[in-house]
Amino acid sequence: MKLHVRTGDTVVVLSGKDVGKEGKILASDPSTGMVLVEGINIVSRHQKPRRQGETGGIIEREGYIRASKVMRVCPKCNKPTRLAHRFDDDGVKTRMCKKCGADI
Repeated sequence: MKLHVRTGDTVVVLSGKDVGKEGKILASDPSTGMVLVEGINIVSRHQKPRRQGETGGIIEREGYIRASKVMRVCPKCNKPTRLAHRFDDDGVKTRMCKKCGADI
């Protein structure tokens, strides 16, 4: 499965408990269609101490969400946008904003 977003992209959440929040993609898993977004879908993990001196407790961290629930934010116009593709003069395929036409 091919994803429309990549690691490092700034995205906005379209649905769910974190709707409207923005964050940066930390990791993506194309085989399952899931992405890990910074500050989105915070889950609590109960962790036991594994080594001597290590502390256990409840750790909060990001959980994966479906890639279809996020949309790329254009760095120029700061709006959520779908991506278009075009070829440069030297034949390199680039992503561009559908709203303002800026390269992403």
